[in-house]
Formats: sequence, C-alpha cells, structure tokens
Amino acid sequence: MKTHIVKAEKRSGDLKREDQLAWKIAKLAVSTKDSDLPADVVDMIKNRIIDNAAIALAAVNEHPVVVARDKALASRGMGQATIYGLPQKETFGACEAAFVNAVAVRFRDQDDTYLAAEYSHPDDNISPLLAVAQQLGVSGKDLIRGIGVAYEVHVALVGTGDGTGICLHKHKVDHMTHIAAASAAGLSAMLKLPIDQAYHAVNFAVHNAISSRQSRKGDIGAQKEFVPGFSAEISIDAVNAAMHGLKGPNPVYEGEDSIIRRFLNGRSDPDAAYKVALAEPGKDKLCNIMMTYPKEHAFEYQGQAIIDMALEMADRLPKKDVGGVDWSKIKGILLQTSHHTDHVIGTGANDPQKIDSDSPRGTLDHSIMFAIARSMQLGRWDESVYDIKPKEKEELRLAMAKIRTQQDAEWERRYHSTDPKEQSFGGTMIVTLMSGQEIKDSKACANAHPFGRTPWKRPNYVRKLENLTKELMSTVERARFLKVVSGLEKAAAAQLAGLTPKLDMIPLEELKTRGIYNACRKVGIRKGKNAIRKKNSR
Repeated sequence: MKTHIVKAEKRSGDLKREDQLAWKIAKLAVSTKDSDLPADVVDMIKNRIIDNAAIALAAVNEHPVVVARDKALASRGMGQATIYGLPQKETFGACEAAFVNAVAVRFRDQDDTYLAAEYSHPDDNISPLLAVAQQLGVSGKDLIRGIGVAYEVHVALVGTGDGTGICLHKHKVDHMTHIAAASAAGLSAMLKLPIDQAYHAVNFAVHNAISSRQSRKGDIGAQKEFVPGFSAEISIDAVNAAMHGLKGPNPVYEGEDSIIRRFLNGRSDPDAAYKVALAEPGKDKLCNIMMTYPKEHAFEYQGQAIIDMALEMADRLPKKDVGGVDWSKIKGILLQTSHHTDHVIGTGANDPQKIDSDSPRGTLDHSIMFAIARSMQLGRWDESVYDIKPKEKEELRLAMAKIRTQQDAEWERRYHSTDPKEQSFGGTMIVTLMSGQEIKDSKACANAHPFGRTPWKRPNYVRKLENLTKELMSTVERARFLKVVSGLEKAAAAQLAGLTPKLDMIPLEELKTRGIYNACRKVGIRKGKNAIRKKNSR
C-alpha cells in the first residue's frame, strides 16, 4: 500500500494530473488484473452478492422500493439490466435498474459496513456494476474484478488506519461522495477503460455526489435509502460521459473550489491535508473487502455488538411472570461507548424521535435506545422487531426513556484504533436495578464481525438468504441463484441476469397513486382500451 497526501492547490493549475487523487484512483482501476484478487477476496465478493440479494428481496414490497421500481418500469425493454424480484426475461435501462436495486439493498439497513475516518456501506457499489455488466454483456470474471476495485477504493477513501481516510460526516456531508467515487472506479475497471476516461469518470462522479446529512436528522424520510440509488445513477452517468470523451470537473479533490476546499477541512485551513492509502496493482493484492463487516441484524452498524450484548444480558435481568424483562425493576441503563454511537444514534444526538416508539423505522434503526430496549423486551432480534404491536408501544417508550449513552475515552480510543484486532464498535452496558444492584457487561465487536465470536462464512450468508426469503422465493429459484453465484468467475455474460432472483411465491406490489413515471404508462393503457372500443363500434 502506498499512502498519498491529498491537499488543495495553492493556485489553480499547480497540480499535475498524475499527482491528483482522482488520477491515482483511476490508475488503480485500470491497472488491476484478475490475479490481483486473492481467492478469499473472490469468495467474499460472492458472499456479498448473496447478501445483497437477501436484503433486497426482503424489501421489494416496501413502499419506497415500490416507488423506485415504478420509476424503472418506465424503461422496460429499453436495456438489458434486471431487477430484484422480477423474472430475468424482463429487462430495463441500466441506470433505472441500478437505482431500484440499490434502494432495495439499502432499505433494511442490513447491508455490509466499514467504519473508519468515514462511515460506509461498500456493497452499495454492487448494484450499478451489476446493471452495467448486464447492459454491456460483461463476463462474470470482469464483474468480480470491478466489484473488487470498488471495495478497494471505497475502503481506502473511508480509511485504512494510520490516520488515513477522508472524513465527510465531520462537515455534515453524506457518505454518498465516496460511494460514487468507488462505483466510478469499479465500472472503469470492469469495462477496461483507458486511464483518461477512468479519471474523468471519477471527477464527474465525485463532484455530483455531494449532499448533506440532513437526510439522517429530524423526521427521517426516504432520502436515506435513496442515497445509493442516486449515487448509482451519478456514477453510471459519469462513466458514460467519460466514455464519450467528456471531461469532468478537475482537480475534483484538490482544486481551488474543490471538495476539500469548499466542503471539508480546507474551508478553514488552506493547508488541510488528508492521507489515502491505495494498493499498487502488481505489488499489492486487493484485500480491502476483507476489512468490511456483514450485518446480522437489521440496524445501523454501531448497534450490532450492542444488540448481541443486550440479548445476552437479557437472561440475567428480572423477568415478568409472562416472559420479557420486568422494566419496573430496572432503574436505568447506561451504555458507555464511542463518540459516534453516543452522538449519532445515542442520547448525545439530542433527538427526541430516537426515544419515541412511534417514530418511523428509518429513525428507530438509528436509535441505540430502541435497539437495547427492543432486544430486551422481546428477548430476540428477528424480522418482526419493527412490527411493534399497540400493546407493546407504551412499555417500549418507557424502556427507551430509561436508557442513556455516555462517551467513554477508552471506547473512543478503540473506535479509532489503527489495529484491526483492537478497533471496536461496542461498549460497556451497566443495568442498575431498583434495588441498587448493577449488572454489567462489555462487548468489543459483533458476533458476526471478522474478529467476533462467530465470524461469518458462506453458510451464514446462505442462511440469511433463506431466512429473509423463505416465504418469498421457492427453494428451486434460490438454488438456481446460488449456483450462478458459486460459478461466477466462469459465468458468461448471459448468465448475469440470474444474479437478481425473481420472487415466485408472492406478487410484487404496484403503486395505487399516480405520479410522473407511471402517468404515461396508465394513460397508454387507457388509450389502448379506447382504441379497442372504437374499433369494435364500427
């Protein structure tokens, strides 16, 4: 790995192309060979394709996903890309398919994660790469290489330790910026673009992917799950423009009015600098995907270890006569943890909706108070945790109000540790009973984490697929999909349609409201009926 210093120009035009981060990312993308991806990396890429399918299929009938799919339906027959849940013979525009697939993958907040200087869901890159691969007839081996590069770049931008990474959230910039850069790099690698085109694709993508983190505050709506869809569109359009010889804004990271200078540390410090460590193809293997973590639970990543700990502690707490924790005997719960967990999903966020059991799922899956209270209330964490029955709401509300988070210096230090074996996203939980007795436990990382109690292998991903789709998809269709994934490195272009399984046990929801994208489609149907009536009346 080579560490690159990234800082703004003193004067426009000072920085040669070869010294720009976008050029270095492009060079990595176009120089990567299949041999640069070790066997365990290829295997993990397949695992994440399975993971994407599992969570996307589980979300296909959620309203935001139905809205996204309705937009894609307007492009039916206009491309070669396929959509999760629909038969593979139905094809769509690459941009449209990538959008709805990315929204479906993100909706449950159960996709993979990597956290360092910035936060990320690196599997957001898979949807645009798969759609373009299907559109352009790319082989399975080329798709694997593209996904490997996308993960490599995404993790490098987020940070690989030793002070590396470009932090966006500090400046309230959403992490879509890093997704778009990684997707553009992955697409460039997959399509074997020349370095000039890859460079301008990254410039276009990064510049157009700046958005604020207001989407994660207040009355959280659909923007949060739509972010990877927008990023997919941006990266595909960026690569398309570059392939036609168009130049993107540059230097996108280091220019006088660039990302660093106008949105990040460079606003207040003209000498601000970031470090990004990139693999050197031919010298380094691309292994960054192995640093990323799967999600066992449908919740923000900082909650994974906490949920595991809450479930383990629940057995040690006072119980009601008819199951569940007896909250009347609990005075309070204190979670000592990192700044992020406290400030973003804890009481340090000062967000009253995070302790309101009537809040929408998009808020509750970013509330550690909900995660702890609900885990202990049910004694489990499964697909029904967000289906809160009316009789459970008041107890849950009172329980959430008893939970407080507190920043702890040691957990904060471990959160930012550059040693992967020491880095932690957990905490210490202290439950104080009305009697004054304290029940205490600590957990550094989730059970499914690479360094957790039960790190995930292929059977875990397959089991997640089975659990999430058991009432949606037949065993025959599930087996067909897994067979395609298993042999992906040898798969021909025509087989890639099989990477978006169809749901053959339930119907897909359709919108009952009229919008922009379905208006013409419905009008067209009415016109067709009128034409038949007129013909029959003659």
